[in-house]
Amino acid sequence: MNNEQRVLACVDKSRFANYVADYAAWAALRLQAPLEFLHIIDLQQDAVTIADRSGAIGIDAKEQLLNELTDDDEARNRLAREQGRVFLTELRERALAMGVESPDIRQRHGELQQTLREQQDDVRLFVLGRRGESAEMTQRDLGRHVESVVRSLNKPILTVSQEFSEPGRVLIAFDGSAITRRGVQMVADSALFAGLPVHVLMSGKPRTDVERHLQWARATLEGARFEAHVEMIPGDPERVIAQAIVDYGIDMLIMGAYGHSPIRTRLFGSKTTDLLRSSRIPTLLLR
Repeated sequence: MNNEQRVLACVDKSRFANYVADYAAWAALRLQAPLEFLHIIDLQQDAVTIADRSGAIGIDAKEQLLNELTDDDEARNRLAREQGRVFLTELRERALAMGVESPDIRQRHGELQQTLREQQDDVRLFVLGRRGESAEMTQRDLGRHVESVVRSLNKPILTVSQEFSEPGRVLIAFDGSAITRRGVQMVADSALFAGLPVHVLMSGKPRTDVERHLQWARATLEGARFEAHVEMIPGDPERVIAQAIVDYGIDMLIMGAYGHSPIRTRLFGSKTTDLLRSSRIPTLLLR
């Protein structure tokens, strides 16, 4: 694929892959950007320890066993590649059916976080599931890779958890910080949300600068011909945002993500993680 800024859908062989594929196709069509599906095959294998006790396994037997294990690894890798190719081809056909022109598919061996970080210079938008194969097996409500992946990237990341429903109303969780102002500006400048009503919501403790921030957000969005609704609702941000999603029929949430250090997050928890766990709508995360 050329270096044109693309939508990159990160998929694994779980039921969430179809959700990711559909939202990625929607985004690619709205942005008129190339779409690529990326499946990463993790090379980590269970370590095999060969113990030679009292000469029970001689040198020749060890060598034969190592050769057999190598052959087994190669066979597993071939099978994984073939299964991945079939899986990606099905997702490609799904995107074609939605109207995407020539979606690309690619498999890589490696580790998820590092691979995505290497790709991001040519990516306009990442799309990934909030859960995947491992989360399905463990019944986690949020996949174990989500926070580390989001923290490692500096491009917008659309996270999804349910079947595709075309977004009709957007909510920006806004606090006047540089990252959420960048989110407002991104919405104003992007074709992704063109023509959709946008709600800008501040929450938390009352502040003296609320009106100034909200006026800036309204002016920025209306200057880009958006229908903009702005307001401040005091209270716990997680509860306020969750209720606003229901009250206003919001289909997509935009918010800053993991603004605190990993250490502070481990000690005090994360509002980002809490919102991702409680919200079922697709959420666009900004770093």
